[in-house]
Amino acid sequence: MRKKTDTSITIRLATLLVASMVSLTLAAQAPSPRPKLVVGIVVDGLREDYIDLLKGYFGPDGFRRLMRDGVMLDNVDFGTYVDPAAATAIIYSGASASVNGIPATYVYDNAGRREHSIVLDPEKIGNYTDETYSPKAVRVSTLSDEVRIDGGGIGSVYSIAPQPAQSIILAGHAGNSAFWLNDVTGRWATTTYYKDVPQPIQARNFAKPLPARLDTLAWRPLMKPEQYPDLPAYKKYYPFRHLFQHNDVDRFRNFKTSAPANTEVTDIAAEYIRGLKLGTRGAIDMLNIGYTVCPFAKAKDSDHRLETMDTYLRLDADLARLFQVIDGTVGLGNTFIFLTGTPAAPSDKRDDDRWGIPNGEFSARKAMSLLNVYLMARHGNGEWVSGYHNGHLFLNKELIKQHDLDIREVREDAASFLIRMSGVSGAWTIDDVVAGKAGNNAAALKRNTVADYAGDVIVEVNPGWEIVSINPTTQKEERTTVRTGLISAPAFFLSPDLAADRISAPVDARSIAPTVARVLRIRSPNATELPALPLKRK
Repeated sequence: MRKKTDTSITIRLATLLVASMVSLTLAAQAPSPRPKLVVGIVVDGLREDYIDLLKGYFGPDGFRRLMRDGVMLDNVDFGTYVDPAAATAIIYSGASASVNGIPATYVYDNAGRREHSIVLDPEKIGNYTDETYSPKAVRVSTLSDEVRIDGGGIGSVYSIAPQPAQSIILAGHAGNSAFWLNDVTGRWATTTYYKDVPQPIQARNFAKPLPARLDTLAWRPLMKPEQYPDLPAYKKYYPFRHLFQHNDVDRFRNFKTSAPANTEVTDIAAEYIRGLKLGTRGAIDMLNIGYTVCPFAKAKDSDHRLETMDTYLRLDADLARLFQVIDGTVGLGNTFIFLTGTPAAPSDKRDDDRWGIPNGEFSARKAMSLLNVYLMARHGNGEWVSGYHNGHLFLNKELIKQHDLDIREVREDAASFLIRMSGVSGAWTIDDVVAGKAGNNAAALKRNTVADYAGDVIVEVNPGWEIVSINPTTQKEERTTVRTGLISAPAFFLSPDLAADRISAPVDARSIAPTVARVLRIRSPNATELPALPLKRK
């Protein structure tokens, strides 16, 4: 009898032991809860060297929180220089421009001979604006789309950015709303493509409109000029003071490139988080934010270091305030934040001649005129060159067809002529680019070129030279100084599941989207070209 009892006890103990081991195994294997809120931040022109230079001046809860508690990628590589809209599309789609369809903020219409926004869509109507935009030009799905689809429409996706193209790309096709600052009225505007007009933005447009406040706003340095690092002596005696007065027709355009614009965006982001109760539903909510640290449009000279450093310090305070709002509502422990920079834009002002830096002036109008004269001598009278836009020369395809000429041969002839022009270091046909035979970085140039919007011949101008062109829409002169090497930017991931780390090796920008998708445990965008980064887990 005793032996039977002992056997029974042994069986019970073994059963309990196995059950407890199974429970512990299941608990160990159970995934951590997914974030309730994801915040995507894109900062135009963000540079790793400025972050390192100013980290001793930052507070503990902005950039330093990202560096201390998050994963920092020093060198996110975009392949070639791309502007903020194109960079944002690469970040959010995980695909290069040739696949996602966004080569730049503005593209050239060769038939109409005018420039237009890449997100132009005449079939839509503007809300608080006469601009007609939509995400139609984005040919693939984005992170925002995948977040919305994953939640079956229960979660919400919003975006706020000063510029329309960036805001729309951030919201994607399935987003609830995308708002930007209108250049003419200064109001926060959207398109009727998106169905939501969140109450916080509506209230701001009526109760606290920017035009009513901008006259009294003055942007001055946060600190005494001598306290900013690495400034030349003459800059320390002349602190800036920028105003946005009502008699300046460009005041809203200029404001959008200033540090106070980031504060305006942060105010609205905070109102969204609180007022819309983001992160409190049964699915992931997403808030996308666009900031800028690009050179201020109204800077008085090419040395704009004081304004730039001040912008970084103010953005640091804005980030700290944003993170505080998140922590006080949904909680940072329930939130995944990713912040990515876009390549810094080239300066619109060249160095003073007194420094003796080799330079010159490449006139797009002169190049078009000389090329046209050359082609007339070869093929007869006519307007053989129809336009120039961002280094792309467009040929008159109708005229070429009328003369029964081979378009490829005319392109090659034009490129061989242009390469002999003063200041031109390279000239390739679009056929060369598509074939991956253009320049030293041919593969990247091919990736970041959308053939539908590209010119027939692409020219590369010597570094240090100034490109002078006439905007085909506004007829205003535009000047840009050529600098190479502006193809990378830093990025950060802040998640309760990720171990703090710093990665100095170059990281392809196309890997950002699949990495974010993996952290969120959702599908990657449908055109993702690279796998997720192998980040360390806690």
